[in-house]
Formats: sequence, C-alpha cells, structure tokens
Amino acid sequence: MPKITVFVADDHAIVREGLRQVIAASGDLELVGEAGDGATAIREIRETRPDVAILDIGMPVISGLECIPQIKSDLPNTAIVILSMFTRDTFVHKTLADGGLGYVLKSDPLSEVVAAVRMVARGRYFLSRELDSDIIHSLMRSEEGKTPEQHRYEKLSLREQQVFRLVIEGKTTKDIAAILYLSPKTVEKHRGNISRKLGVSEPLALLKLAMKIGVAGPDLWPDS
Repeated sequence: MPKITVFVADDHAIVREGLRQVIAASGDLELVGEAGDGATAIREIRETRPDVAILDIGMPVISGLECIPQIKSDLPNTAIVILSMFTRDTFVHKTLADGGLGYVLKSDPLSEVVAAVRMVARGRYFLSRELDSDIIHSLMRSEEGKTPEQHRYEKLSLREQQVFRLVIEGKTTKDIAAILYLSPKTVEKHRGNISRKLGVSEPLALLKLAMKIGVAGPDLWPDS
C-alpha cells in the first residue's frame, strides 16, 4: 500500500522534530516537507501536494487557519489537520468551515496526531478527545451562526487578511512591507481597506475583533 504523504508546518523546531520522529516510526506515513511559517507552507504544499497537511494554528506571516482556504482552493484533495493549544469552539468551527478535517491539541500525545492523519486521509473528521463532540453538529448551521464581524472579515481579500494578521501581531507598516515584499504605500492602502471593511482601525480594537472571530488567540494579547 502506498504511504500517506504528510507535510508539517509549525514555527517551533522542537514540534517539527517530534512530528518528524513519530511519522518516521509509523510505517505507513511519509514526511514530504516542513515549514516554519504559513507563507512558506502554502508555497511548498502546492509543490509537494501531500495527502495530509498538519498546520500549527498560530504561525508567523499567515496563520494555520488562514492557510486552509488558500490550500484547499488549489489542492482540494489535501486533507488538513490543525495543531493548536486552544480549545475554543470558534477556532474549531473556522477550521471545519474552511475545509479542514482535523483539530488536535498540542497537549495530546503525538500518537493522536498520527491517528488524525490516518483518519483525515480517508476523508473523515478527527477532533481531539478534549473537544465537545457537538462541535461538528453545531458547525452545520454555518452561515446562520456567523456573527456580523465574521461576515465583515470574509469581505477582506487574501492579501488584506495577511496584512490584518500581521497588524494584530504588532508589526509596523515597514515590517509588513518587508515580510510581504510590498511597498509601504501598498501596505498603507491595504490597512485603509481593512479599517473600512471591518469598521475599526485601532490596533487593540482589531485584536479584539480577531479574537472574537477566531483569527487570533489569547497568546497575542498584550501583557497587562
């Protein structure tokens, strides 16, 4: 039987090393690539075309959640597992709504990740045992349950979503321009469009909105 090909994206080298080892020991899985940020992950996943992509939820440049629709648009047959430390329903809902099939917690044993890979490779859902089993059922209400903030966020272009993510991470216009290979003027234009579409402009207000719709987690909240 052909092995299940797997791509791993996580900004922590120790996590990638652990996954690399457990995949190598599995017998039926094959690692075809790794990345430490979302932008690199998207580019290399498009090249390697794995059966399953494991994505860290909070990677730099483009988050794991934001990677999902971009990957699924080009590679609908690549199953996606989100790896996260957060148990919030919002994050799980967004994962599943955008086409991901698995959601595993970083507190789970690595054997759970392998189990998730095998399950989603067959087109089936896999959620960490700590998550409420009703989550999938509640997702099926999808559009009805979306908040006005979620609808506004979905009006952002993919590039605007990238800029939005970097803004809530505290990056300056100059930083964002360097990361995304854009001119500062173009970044400022994107920031203006984001503020107009979302109805907020202050960094703290943008962060609150991002947490509410599941784009950012508590790890981004500034120290009190």
